[in-house]
Amino acid sequence: MNSAAMRNARAPLIAFVLGAATVPGFAPFGFALLPFLTATGLLWLWQEAPGPRRAAVLGFAFGMGLFLAGVSWVYISLHRFGAMPAPLAALATFLFCALLALFPALAGYLQARLNAPIAARQLLLIPALWTLAEWVRDWIFTGFPWLAFGYSQAESPLRGYAAITGVFGLSWLVWLCAALLLALTRAKGRIAALATLALIPGLGYGLAQHEWTRPQGAPVSVSLVQGNIAQDLKWDAARYASTVERYRRMIERSAARLTVLPETAIPRFLDLLDPDLVRALTLSARSHGGDLIIGLPLRDASAGRYYNSVLSLGASPTQRYDKVHLVPFGEFIPPGFGWVMSMLRIPLGDFTRGSEAQAPLALAGQKIAVNICYEDVFGEDIIRALPGATLLVNVSNVAWFGDSLAPHQHLQIAQLRALETGRIMLRATNTGMTAIIDHQGRVTGVLPAFTEGTLNGSAQGRSGATPYVRWGNAPLLLLAFFVFALFVLRSSKSKPPAA
Repeated sequence: MNSAAMRNARAPLIAFVLGAATVPGFAPFGFALLPFLTATGLLWLWQEAPGPRRAAVLGFAFGMGLFLAGVSWVYISLHRFGAMPAPLAALATFLFCALLALFPALAGYLQARLNAPIAARQLLLIPALWTLAEWVRDWIFTGFPWLAFGYSQAESPLRGYAAITGVFGLSWLVWLCAALLLALTRAKGRIAALATLALIPGLGYGLAQHEWTRPQGAPVSVSLVQGNIAQDLKWDAARYASTVERYRRMIERSAARLTVLPETAIPRFLDLLDPDLVRALTLSARSHGGDLIIGLPLRDASAGRYYNSVLSLGASPTQRYDKVHLVPFGEFIPPGFGWVMSMLRIPLGDFTRGSEAQAPLALAGQKIAVNICYEDVFGEDIIRALPGATLLVNVSNVAWFGDSLAPHQHLQIAQLRALETGRIMLRATNTGMTAIIDHQGRVTGVLPAFTEGTLNGSAQGRSGATPYVRWGNAPLLLLAFFVFALFVLRSSKSKPPAA
């Protein structure tokens, strides 16, 4: 085997390693420079690939490394807490990661398929294609945008662009910077590449200093409750009384204007709760002029529907929010997949979607946009309640994923929602990461994972709209489609006519 053949044989393995090496660029490790370097490596491999199919293989290998290293915690929820047999859970996790890896494979295939100079493809086409691939992954099959490259930049100078472009714009910039790094290895254009590499983070840093939103009203005292109820005990009827007593004790200790409990903190339908308990919780919040947000399931028995919801109790009128963006297999059964649910032990596995037109909750003198667990990974879902809402509140239960990367990654995702919207994000979780994130995406307080506790702090409501709140992903997507269309047109014109 000659040296060229050996390089071709090793290239998929190198791509796989590059994908896996990208994961420390995300939380909890936070090596934000890594994605730039691994993206540069993949660009070089694509540059050397002999054709579109080979480029697709390399993109797939990179994706498998990225997702197997970064989201294989799905196995924990399927096997440990969902009771799926270990071999099936491992196979399902592998196939899930393989499905996700098809998106970088498609980007690799298309960039190689279109006839254009290498530099143009790297600087323009590939960033656009990668952005489009992440966006499609954000909505297809209800969406799974985890490990979008932009999330790795939550605390880098690029974060300043988030209020304008959203997270996918940050992904675009990562790939553009990777192309510029590769351009430094060429004699031609080296100075221009270096100047642009300095300009992009410099401008991002300047944008991060700009205040897109303004304070609204007085700061509100908040208490975010982390009950630390083990997932395998959460729905155990024998543990119900101790769970309620734990949360009741923590609520009564709170003197905050706004107290927030996690998703399904009370694991029982509202109509089955002891009325004396509801009355006691309401009076406890009212005693200091406060409001309480509780996660619990609600149902419409006459229609046979139930919802993953939050309910407010206290000084303000009682209000509710029903989760809109449900998780397939965890919260609803996709058509034709009932057989999968027969292998999983997931309580309340077929919720009904709430209305997209739900108004923010008027509590503690603020207008609060509540989102439940997974919903905050979708930027355009969050901005539906804006600019009317002054605070963002997320209630989660990521105990499904154990002591894995998932809770840390989820917190980093929430940082981007705060950056995109110019709003404080309050997160109350069952086992971690309960946190306060300011309107500039900085984590100002967080509780240790897998501990019982209350995070006390202050939240300043904000009004106004960032460019992302006004326009969402549309401008960036139009630009990406425009770039793609230009390359398609150029490629079609450069092909020789058929004989």
